[in-house]
Amino acid sequence: MKKNGWILLLFVFLGLLAGSLVANWLREVPSLVFLTRTIEVNWSPAADLAVIKYSLVLNIHFSLLSIIGAIVAIWLYRKT
Repeated sequence: MKKNGWILLLFVFLGLLAGSLVANWLREVPSLVFLTRTIEVNWSPAADLAVIKYSLVLNIHFSLLSIIGAIVAIWLYRKT
């Protein structure tokens, strides 16, 4: 497989997604709350330039399991 930045970005995105899904599945387990607790990051740029007006809202919820998923994805990328 040819290694490039887009493939790495795809791996990291899929790792974050997989970690997030595992965190959602394990949310009800009381002893794993430190792995499933999320931190929310918000970014909302907006502009009104008289010709065009835009507003973008990006909400990201990170958990420890999603970060672990991203690290595993980077490791798998390096192994291939």
